Amino acid sequence: MSEHPALSPAEFERALRAKGAYYHIHHPFHVAMYEGRASREQIQGWVANRFYYQVNIPLKDAAIMANCPDRNVRREWIQRMIDHDGAPGEDGGIEAWLRLGEAVGLDPEQLRSQELVLPGVRFAVDAYVNFARRASWQEAASSSLTEMFAPLIHQSRLDSWPQHYPWIDPSGYEYFRSRLSQARRDVEHGLAITLEHYTTFEGQQRMLEILQFKLDILWSMLDAMSMAYELHRPPYHSVTDQRVWHRGIEL
Repeated sequence: MSEHPALSPAEFERALRAKGAYYHIHHPFHVAMYEGRASREQIQGWVANRFYYQVNIPLKDAAIMANCPDRNVRREWIQRMIDHDGAPGEDGGIEAWLRLGEAVGLDPEQLRSQELVLPGVRFAVDAYVNFARRASWQEAASSSLTEMFAPLIHQSRLDSWPQHYPWIDPSGYEYFRSRLSQARRDVEHGLAITLEHYTTFEGQQRMLEILQFKLDILWSMLDAMSMAYELHRPPYHSVTDQRVWHRGIEL
């Protein structure tokens, strides 16, 4: 028997939400974007690298569904894949992100090629997808709870970017607007799964570590972008000015 009593659902939820202190909205790279101090190159680099995260979200969600024997959970979770991949005849979040890329001056084909994706970003995102494939479906589902903090970050972009970056076509902000409601809906479902599944102190502590792992992923992505676009130290900068890093081949 555990020496520590389980947190109540309300206490556990408060502990989960307290992890927002480490959300990537607080990363200096994001703060610079919010405050209007980001250059065109930095915003383009962020959009190009985040696209790799966007296209992998449905793969992560497919892995969760593949591991989940609960039909009712799958019925609800599949909406996340539709949100990003789109339904037949309808665009989804991936197309919306491509339009954001065009709005900041990037070629959609260049985004699709993923040639601008930094190794650090690729490794972080791949680690997240691989975790979703290996973990229990409940753990992988609960790792998505960084969405608790997502509406704030989307709203910050909608509030600040039009003011600071008038060169960005406003049509590119569709993704941020759509995620305001989608993220809140997803949080309600993911939080219900989490509060129901983690009912021991040890399990709750493990879940807090899993949520921290996801926060580490998001923060590490911005670390890589900061090195490349703020400090001008992309991979191999000391030996070449070419993008020689691998572009996603199967290894």
